[in-house]
Amino acid sequence: MASHTLFSFATTSTRCCHHDSIKTDPFSQSIQIRTHKLQSQWLAITKLPLQSSPCLPKTRTISATVTFSLPTANPERVNSIENAPKWSLKGIKSFAMGELEARKLKFSTTGTEAILMGILVEGTNRASKLLRADGFTLSKVREEAIKLIGKPDYFYFSPEHPPLTESAQRVLDWAVDEKLKSGCDREITTSHLLLGVWLEEEAAGHKIMATLGFNEQKAEELRSVISKPGFVEE
Repeated sequence: MASHTLFSFATTSTRCCHHDSIKTDPFSQSIQIRTHKLQSQWLAITKLPLQSSPCLPKTRTISATVTFSLPTANPERVNSIENAPKWSLKGIKSFAMGELEARKLKFSTTGTEAILMGILVEGTNRASKLLRADGFTLSKVREEAIKLIGKPDYFYFSPEHPPLTESAQRVLDWAVDEKLKSGCDREITTSHLLLGVWLEEEAAGHKIMATLGFNEQKAEELRSVISKPGFVEE
């Protein structure tokens, strides 16, 4: 399951500029989505007010709920959606870019190596900057991934969302658990993802990181950074 964006719009009424009567928007009922059936047990939720354009007929303000989530094997870890840990936007984008890299390489699954590539592709996050400062590049990681997993079959078409390997799922779950243990309101970041990949010692992502020069000392430095009060994704 990949990160999703679900939109739920309330029914609106429109007041036409040329008439005093209020007309019900005929499309509002057709686009209403019952998102609660689609939500997992922990989601990051943002409510956005949508204002009408001055060039269009005057309408009431519409309230939209935008929901972002990453797959979890243990949805029961939180009591309610309101108390669920939230992923940073860069963390969500890194995961989505990892899925895309898995598809580009025609891998049948999204593994820890794909998550590592996604962090590098996103490029603006702290974890990516740390890796690039140590000489990591996307091409190097791709090359090492192919060495470990094998050359892709160019006649194979990966699914739209290649399923997570067990180790990749553990990376996501570890990141969530670390956030829950911290007891603070900070977001789950790409730094959590990177540390999660490093902890999966038998997985391809860890082996690639070790081959390219990442070590436990650098992991400890990253842990100390994300554990500081007030740490946020850059």
